[in-house]
Amino acid sequence: MGIEQLNIEGLKELDREDRGPVVMVNLMRFNESAADGSGSGWDAYLRYSVLTVPMIKARGGTLLWTGNAKAVAFGHDDGRHWDYLALVYYPSIDAFLGMMNSPEYELQCAPLRHAACADHLIICTREAYSKFGIAAPRQENL
Repeated sequence: MGIEQLNIEGLKELDREDRGPVVMVNLMRFNESAADGSGSGWDAYLRYSVLTVPMIKARGGTLLWTGNAKAVAFGHDDGRHWDYLALVYYPSIDAFLGMMNSPEYELQCAPLRHAACADHLIICTREAYSKFGIAAPRQENL
């Protein structure tokens, strides 16, 4: 679950096809106890958030929404359960990659994320439709 799992080439290929804003869907399952011994996984995640939210904002991004995962509502339950999810807007893939590859993130944030999360999946999305108008709609999506 380290930074080495970052799909840099896949994200750069996506950016070559279509530049613009992205929303990263973060799915997290927390450790019962933080891997660094400093409280619960949730406690470590809160410390992680205190550091990462300003880094996101400094790159033109914002935290759009967070919530507790409650149940599989549709589809097959594959046994991979999530505790929490966050939707994070970035103005570009480069903004996301710049944060994730920064020395500040690597030294301060990544260890807290590792201590907090037993599993963390990030899905890169591009807007096709939004009631909120975060990005301008493209003709083929209308």
